[in-house]
This record gives sequence, structure tokens and C-alpha cells, in this order.
Amino acid sequence: MKNEKSIVAVVAAISSFLTPFMSTALNLALPSIGTEFSADTILLSWLVTSFLLASSALLLPFGRIADIIGRKRILLNGLLIFGLSSLMGIFSGSINHLILLRILQGIGSAMIFGTAIAILTSVYPLNERGKALGINIATVYIGLSLGPFLGGILTHYFGWRSIFLFSGVTGIITYLIAKRFVLNEWCDAKGETFDYFGSITYIISLVFLVYGFITFTSGGSIFILASLLFGSIFIHREHKTENPILNIKLLTNNLAFSMSNLAALLNYGATYAVAFLISFYLQSLRGFSAQDAGLILLAQPLVQAIFSPITGKLSDKVEPRTLASLGMGITCIGLVLFSFIKLDTSIYQIILNLVLLGFGFALFSSPNTNAIMSSVERKFAGVASAMLATVRILGQMTSMAIITVLIAFYVGNNPISAEFSPLFLQGITASFKVSAILCLFGIFASLARKNIRNQK
Repeated sequence: MKNEKSIVAVVAAISSFLTPFMSTALNLALPSIGTEFSADTILLSWLVTSFLLASSALLLPFGRIADIIGRKRILLNGLLIFGLSSLMGIFSGSINHLILLRILQGIGSAMIFGTAIAILTSVYPLNERGKALGINIATVYIGLSLGPFLGGILTHYFGWRSIFLFSGVTGIITYLIAKRFVLNEWCDAKGETFDYFGSITYIISLVFLVYGFITFTSGGSIFILASLLFGSIFIHREHKTENPILNIKLLTNNLAFSMSNLAALLNYGATYAVAFLISFYLQSLRGFSAQDAGLILLAQPLVQAIFSPITGKLSDKVEPRTLASLGMGITCIGLVLFSFIKLDTSIYQIILNLVLLGFGFALFSSPNTNAIMSSVERKFAGVASAMLATVRILGQMTSMAIITVLIAFYVGNNPISAEFSPLFLQGITASFKVSAILCLFGIFASLARKNIRNQK
């Protein structure tokens, strides 16, 4: 059992590394892809959008399917789909082909993130779970950290296709390890039926919602309204059906689960755009190169990767609610400090604040994940894992929508130049102020939940 726990931890860690690495590495390769395929900015943006739409919409259905037919089975299929679609990317002959493969990668990613954390929760008891989840979350941040660095090296020396080769080979190797050494299967909801109608309405609602966020400044609000309509149909359906894909009672009757997810939503909504804003500030307003800006921005995810296992292990002994709330408070302080950023702010001050944000997020994320996964019955582990991943994506989309609206409000259609730098700076500082307010609400959401220490 001990060996299996270690194997599961390794498989889950590599699986959780792949998606953030692929996403951040590919961002650096977009100019090269655009040049090779003569693709415009809109088509290139679909390399990101198509992945987000597929993964966000399918997370919850695959989490529910995993609870019914087996989490290892869904994870294996997810790794296989992700690995093969990545390898096929090497032979792409057009931008449309590459977009199709990114959709397949999104499907594989949904299967991975809908099960990896659930399997960890199934294998590790409550008193060891935080440490395992902390290590897993650290690998996500390592993927975020290595993506721009390793992606830049691969693209520069071997071309953008080498990113797909690296991700594909890693995915297939992980699949083979899991297939050979993970012997048990976990399907705590075995025998229950799958709600197809609920899944369809949910998928439509999420696709419209994510697409609405992405196109918010160009008429996307109509898709958000359509999403609310289908979301209402979905919730009504889930109240009526015997075996829903999302048990509404998890949200209405389980305060620890609902408030922990709300805290995660507010946290991601407040923090995801930090890298975008600071990158924009360093390159467009301060004249730093992309490489130098990337090195400065590494401070935050590196601190998160270092401290996440530590805070995760600590949450096995200290109530996760307390640690997560403290982490949210530290993050809020970091956002407030950034709201006073100026054109002559010291780079060392910016780095120190990124370190502060990284520590705050590490203190929040691992304990909060532990709280979510420990607040539900084992048969809902897949759904809980998928719900957390969905909340993360929605928070990220919310964060980008907020800053897009604020930057547009302050800057309008003016070009990025020294003449208009005060307007851009106003937009950036306003974005940090709104983010800090979101984080403040997140503190109250985190404190409002019940303790989980005495539950299971």
C-alpha cells in the first residue's frame, strides 16, 4: 500500500505538471507558430481558447463518470489522449489542425484534473492528505515556472514542435507507469446512473460562460446571459434527478465545501492576472525585455512551489480553514501594495512583493484544497476534484475579464507609448485595487466555513 501511495503521488504530480507547462510554454511559441502558418492573432488566440473551452466544460462530467466507472480508468484515458494529441502536434500542417489537437488536449486535461486529486484523496488518509496535495500543487507551480523558461529554450533551439514532443513523450511515459504500477481502482459511486441531460446543459452553460468571458469586450455579454439561462436549467435538473452530476446538497448543505470553493474562486479571480499586469508594466512601461521580465516574474511561482508542500503538510495538523484564511490575508496585502506601484518603483520592491504573493498563495492553496477534498464523502471525490478545477478556470477567466474592462476604461484605443503611460498605469493600479477587494471578500468566505478536522 505504501508503494502504491508513492506511485500514485508521482503519477498525479507529473499529470498535474503537464497542463500548466504546456499552456505557458505554448504562449512563448505563438509568434513562431503564427509565422510558420501565416496565422493572424485571432486564430492564434484560439490555440488558447479552444483548450480552455474543452477542459472547463468537461471537467465536472468526467469527474462524475470517474466516480461511477473508475478514477484510474479515466485518468489513464486522459493521459493517453493528452499524450497522443501532443505527439500528433509535431506533424501539424495547418493552424486549424493544431486548434483541433488543442481541443483534444483539453479533453485529456479535463480527464486528468477531474481524477488526479481525487485518486490522491482516495489513497491518502486524512492525517497525510495535506502533504500529498501540497506536493501535487507544487508541481503545478513548477509547470508554470518551467513553462516560459524551458518552452523558450525548446522553441529557440528546436522549434515549437519540440514542445509538443516533450509533452507527448512525458504524457505517454506517465500513462505506462500508471497502467503498470497503479493496481487498484476507485469507483465509490459504482452502479449509479449518469445524468446525460444534466451534462449537456452544464457543458453548454460552461462553454457559453467561458467564451463570454474571453470575448467580453466584443459582445461576449450575450453569451454570459445565455450561460445563466442554461445554468438555471441545469440547477433545476440537478434538484430533480436521483443521480445528478453535481449533487446540489454539496453546495447547500456542506458549508465547508461550498465556502472553500467560493474562496478558491475569489482567490483565483483576484490573483490570476497579476503575472499579466506586471509583465505588461515591466515591458511596456519600464522597457524590460521579455526575458528579463520573465525572470522577475519567476519569483512568485517559485516561492509557491517551495512552500506548497510545507503548508500542505502543516494543514494535516493545523485546521486548513485557519491557514487558508491567513494565506488569503497575506495575498490581499500583496495586492494592496501593488495598487501603489509607480513608474519608478524599485525592481527589488516588486520582486519582494511577488515573493509575498507567492507565499500567501501557497499558504492558501494547499490547505484550501485539503479542506475541499476532506469535506466530502469518498464517492464524491471525483466531482469535488473536478469542481475545484472548474472553479480555478472560472476564477482565471473572471480575473482576465476584470482587468480587460478596467484597462479599456482607462486607456481606450490609445496606443502603448510613453505619452499614454500614465493612463496605462492608472488602469493597472485600478485593477490591483479591485483584485484586493475580491481577495478581501475571499477572506470572509474562507473564515465562514466550518472546521474539517473532526469530520473523517
